[in-house]
Amino acid sequence: MVLGLSLPALTLVHVVISLIAIAAGLVVMFGLLGSKSMPGLTAIFLAFTILTSATGFLFPFEKLLPSHIIGIISLVLLAIACFALYGMKLTGAWRPVYVVTAMISLYFNVFVLVIQSFLKVPALAALAPAVAPAPPSGPVFAAVQGIVLVFFVVLTIGAWRRYKPMALA
Repeated sequence: MVLGLSLPALTLVHVVISLIAIAAGLVVMFGLLGSKSMPGLTAIFLAFTILTSATGFLFPFEKLLPSHIIGIISLVLLAIACFALYGMKLTGAWRPVYVVTAMISLYFNVFVLVIQSFLKVPALAALAPAVAPAPPSGPVFAAVQGIVLVFFVVLTIGAWRRYKPMALA
């Protein structure tokens, strides 16, 4: 039991939080490309992405894992993104700092989603079997992660160049 939840219930809550964060984050990403601030959805994206990383640390573990390192890096990036957006109001260099830190945090969430999809969805697991405790591997898994990475690099660069907020969040 963690916070009064069974492990399956905690997993479900964590997954739902993660999917909300990813969905909101993708809408925010495309909004940045159109120079749209979307303050409400941005707040949901940031809050749920923080919750995603935080709830990941509630699962039992015996040693520091790569998922914990991603969670720690994500939380640091999200703190910077929140400071750039809410503290510095995206002035000067804080605009690109916000775009990059927020989008890298979103990428980390999608990166983990791809890993979990290959671990949990039987059809994907058959394409890239994992050997416990290692994550999935192989050319199909590498290709999917590569496509996701290129997608995020291209769109983050585009958002960096195009996002010029009219009204500050």
